[in-house]
Amino acid sequence: MSKSKLQINFEYVLAHSLRAVFGWLPLRIAMLVGAKIAGVACYFGGRLRRTGRRNLELAFPELMPSERNNLLRGCFENLGRLLGVFSHFTPANQEALKRLIDCEGLEHLDAARANGRGVILFTGHVGAWELSSFGLSLFGRPLSFLVRRIDNPKVESLVDRARTQLGNRTIDKRSAAREIFRILQSGGTLGIRVDLNTQEREGIFVDFFGVKASTTFLVAKLALRTNSEVLPVFAPWNREQQRFLLKIDEPLKIVRSGDEEEDVRRLTQALTTEVEKDVRLYPEQWLWIHRRWKTMPPG
Repeated sequence: MSKSKLQINFEYVLAHSLRAVFGWLPLRIAMLVGAKIAGVACYFGGRLRRTGRRNLELAFPELMPSERNNLLRGCFENLGRLLGVFSHFTPANQEALKRLIDCEGLEHLDAARANGRGVILFTGHVGAWELSSFGLSLFGRPLSFLVRRIDNPKVESLVDRARTQLGNRTIDKRSAAREIFRILQSGGTLGIRVDLNTQEREGIFVDFFGVKASTTFLVAKLALRTNSEVLPVFAPWNREQQRFLLKIDEPLKIVRSGDEEEDVRRLTQALTTEVEKDVRLYPEQWLWIHRRWKTMPPG
């Protein structure tokens, strides 16, 4: 059902006002206020809170309920912190934001690009995941990345302008096949998030925290068919140092056995294992309120 003009305008005014208020605050204050407000909102989360609890039971059955509740509150706080960060994706705040980021592994990205082949950067909803793309453009490495367009055109335009002001390009994941191949075949860099639930026709089942999870096979198929390099990139919040760590790791080793189905499964599992490693390092910073195990294997 399409939204009415009144609803579209109301949502836009709300989003614009939130961004303006948090953008007016100093960056660290905006992050702190966002985290505190979202931490309180956790207790009124309703369905989202129930989803988070169930996911945490699946992922960490060995933890006490109080420990899982702490992780769930951290998940909400991380979303509030991200709101504070995203509100500072403006020309006036770029230097302040850059000073808050420790960037590691740019040499891995530069080396992969120097090979002349396509480069796929994959990430998950860990920490300030918007920095996995915007942060790279801050450090002079813009890229194209897949997004799901927001169903409010005015809010989508607001978000897209923030994401792309330093040379990044967003591509609608629902109608992107030809453009994706063109980017990779011309030696470009493409970013894709790989940790959300997918419908069965769009994914394959691999292990995530020891539980079968329907996961996109797009990265694996693209890498195998375009001979692209595949690198992980994450942007968690380092609580001890009070800074973000934007890190790019070495390319994954891609094995071609001649059996494409098995090669796709193996590479998709490798991507998912990399995401799980980072979630285990920063368990309070992953998107537990997403229904990651919604699609179940037959039977």
